[in-house]
Amino acid sequence: MLSEIRIDGLGAIAEATATFSTGLTVLTGETGAGKTMVVTGLHLLSGARADAGRVRVGADRAVVEGRFTTDTVGDPARGEVEALLESTGARRDDDDSIIAVRSVSTDGRSRAHLGGRSVPAGVLSEFTGSLLTVHGQNDQLRLQRSDQQRAALDRFAGDTVTALLTEYRTRRRAWLAAVDELRDRTERAREMAREADQLTFALQEIDAVAPEPGEDAAISAAVRRLGDLDSLRDAAAGARGALTGGDDPDDVSVMALLGTARDRLDSADDEVLRALGPRVAEAIAVVTDVGADLTAYLDDLPADPESLDTMLSRQAELKNLTRKYAADVDGVLAWAQEARERLTGLDVSADALAALAEQVRTGAAATASVAASLSAARTKAATRLAKAVSTELSGLAMGKAKLEVVVRPRPAAQDDRVALEVGGASLHAGSSGVDDVEFRLAAHSGAQSLPLTKSASGGELSRVMLALEVVLAQSDAGSTMVFDEVDAGVGGRAAVEIGKRLARLARTHQVIVVTHLPQVAAFADTHLVVNKTDTRKGGPGSGVRTLSDSDRVVELARMLAGLDDTETGRAHAEELLATATAERRAAAS
Repeated sequence: MLSEIRIDGLGAIAEATATFSTGLTVLTGETGAGKTMVVTGLHLLSGARADAGRVRVGADRAVVEGRFTTDTVGDPARGEVEALLESTGARRDDDDSIIAVRSVSTDGRSRAHLGGRSVPAGVLSEFTGSLLTVHGQNDQLRLQRSDQQRAALDRFAGDTVTALLTEYRTRRRAWLAAVDELRDRTERAREMAREADQLTFALQEIDAVAPEPGEDAAISAAVRRLGDLDSLRDAAAGARGALTGGDDPDDVSVMALLGTARDRLDSADDEVLRALGPRVAEAIAVVTDVGADLTAYLDDLPADPESLDTMLSRQAELKNLTRKYAADVDGVLAWAQEARERLTGLDVSADALAALAEQVRTGAAATASVAASLSAARTKAATRLAKAVSTELSGLAMGKAKLEVVVRPRPAAQDDRVALEVGGASLHAGSSGVDDVEFRLAAHSGAQSLPLTKSASGGELSRVMLALEVVLAQSDAGSTMVFDEVDAGVGGRAAVEIGKRLARLARTHQVIVVTHLPQVAAFADTHLVVNKTDTRKGGPGSGVRTLSDSDRVVELARMLAGLDDTETGRAHAEELLATATAERRAAAS
């Protein structure tokens, strides 16, 4: 619930703090005092678009701060809030409440904070989504839209429709994906066939050469060696002869010299000289190893001069591939792997197209089946919703009014991309089903049932929305609901009935209402008034204060045609307040 709101520099409000309790809270005040700014502030906390024009003249920015609590037993929003706080790093205050802040500067820049952390405005919207619902006159206009009416019906229907709608959307996505793939393959068959031929030719060329990973680098190194074969052989043979001796017995080798040195040291009578013998022996071992390596190197050198031509020919084949497909052989092999995968996806054979067509058919059938079930569930729920709302309207001084909720299929257009055959009819398969939902109102007995856009006045539309919210709230306890002049265009007995309904709604919700009707204000558990005051920040402004019982009488008298300064007005106000209190208590018992 919302426990407190603080507003600085927003419209007529220079600085104000309001504390909210459970139950029904009403905000009243003279025209122009700034009552609607409280609702505007709540809209900002809900992540609504910031309007620099709302910043108070003389202020550099407007700031709205809300304190929310989710510690109500059984509060369904607590789990969602905890997950959001964890994901954003936001923290609760010392009293376990959560503080949300939104500021708007005169240059239009907006800042949002949640639990002490800077967050995008969209996070505030996500945070308040399960905690706060703000209804203004724009919401009444939205109620006239078919998509909003369908959403209200689905909300009333609950889990049954929710599960079917989720399944429908899943099947619809799979079906449309198959439709798109089949259309793409059919329309691009010639292009895809040409691409398939090109890929096939390229893969055949690569497979004919059959390159090995790293082969081009290895052949380049071998070719360089073969180009200098004679000089390499002479160098290796000369080095080996110098170390171990050649074919000429008169040549002096390192091995022979080292052997002579070792013999002389071993035969010496001096211990120091004999001690050098092992080191000479080590040198002999090293020379022997090097000589063996040189012999192996010479043995590995090609004896056939034609091997160079063979390698040069192979190198040319590899270069032909690297010139066309990649910078080196490893790149060519990677390209070939990607080409094979692409070729698999370019199957434009009749069998492949037939398989896709069958996938489209089965996907359409599955989607149509769920769509039909969804329509049936909506139709069943529509009857119950219409009856429940009509009952509520009878208690809102619209006793003869009747709401009708019509669920009908939406025919597909001639070139509809998402046309779906359902029950023998071609329907438009939208993301929310194949149904159009329309609320129709017969305002009185014998009146023709017409769409809300044509049949409902402003006051009637307000009452329809309130009746709908009362019905929907029966399965949705715990959130805060804000109504901005839901009683617009209403008076007399209807205003009293609206007050009763709001009080009843407040049994399961925290309800905050901006109203100009004393009949509604009298039902409040908490009464706040927005007054024009002199402030230290730029002259006249507005403040919010909580009224005591005696102050409520004065305010209600003022709302009763400005009779706050007369005994008659106060007597009427006391009577109204006493009647409302008695009715609230009777309804609660």
